[in-house]
Amino acid sequence: MTEPSESGTTGSYVEPGSEYKRDTDYITTRITADGRDGYPVEAGRYRLIAARACPWANRTLIVRRLLGLEDALSLGLCGPTHDQRSWTFDLDPGGVDPVLGIPRLQDAYFERFPEYERGITVPAIVDVRTGQVVTNDYPQITLDFSTEWTAYHREGAPDLYPEALREEIDEVAGEVYRDVNNGVYRCGFAGSQEAYEESFDRLFARLDRLEERLSTRRYLVGDSITEADVRLFTTLARFDPVYHGHFKCNRNLLAAFPALWGYARDLFQTPGFGDTVDFVQIKQHYYIVHTDVNPTRIVPKGPDLTGWTTPHGREALGGRPFGDGTPPPPPRADETVPAGHSPLRP
Repeated sequence: MTEPSESGTTGSYVEPGSEYKRDTDYITTRITADGRDGYPVEAGRYRLIAARACPWANRTLIVRRLLGLEDALSLGLCGPTHDQRSWTFDLDPGGVDPVLGIPRLQDAYFERFPEYERGITVPAIVDVRTGQVVTNDYPQITLDFSTEWTAYHREGAPDLYPEALREEIDEVAGEVYRDVNNGVYRCGFAGSQEAYEESFDRLFARLDRLEERLSTRRYLVGDSITEADVRLFTTLARFDPVYHGHFKCNRNLLAAFPALWGYARDLFQTPGFGDTVDFVQIKQHYYIVHTDVNPTRIVPKGPDLTGWTTPHGREALGGRPFGDGTPPPPPRADETVPAGHSPLRP
């Protein structure tokens, strides 16, 4: 969810002498069953705009797949790179989103807020009728998919945010966000040695605690996949390909954590998770866009990703991935990760 309007391929993500502080002032309008914010849940009315490169947007791709919202909520995908102004639709013919008819996501932001001055971020949901952005509040978007879009869930959709476990899910997800999801960025965009080392220590202290937690349980909360697992997974998927080198999160590779590495592979091999991950776009985004971190914009060939499909043995811990639900069907042909971009699609 890099903020192109503030920093792009010729901009700066690092403020010298300072720690990295994420702008968390999002558009908090919600799409709800009762439409209390003026945007009721309706099939076909909205379009999810995401980018496979972005870990925050990747969450929405996973939850949309797991819950089976494809028929109700269309998907537009931006390319892996952007400029200072906006994420763009360079994957589409003519560089224009075929439903919204716009070349830049910022057009939907400006349609609702002509003087919008904050970052143009993904994921975002756009009202197709008006062409206006509704929300970019990524933590709330996936929770609302689970709790407000229930009329359009597929048969067998899992309960990713069970009411009895919400307090624990929120607590675990909060720790994961502070020290891991955002922690890798606090390392990579640190403007001083002190800020980097403090973030580095917090990141790996949390990973050590997660390693211990996951050594005796298959999932973070309860005995099936929840929102907490989705939130941790998208960072783990990017750890060795990007964060270890590009963001200097290099105490050790993810593969050096037996439980976390097995957990990540378990989820990757679960329908709805790995089939949304595009490692080529992930590396292109970070190494090309962050020019103050990687001035040459050279994208590394490694690491070897074949390990993601090796046996993980996590079934021995018990648990049921989808609880009382069932796996989602295979992804649609037009939403499939390109061949060669994932070990699932060699």
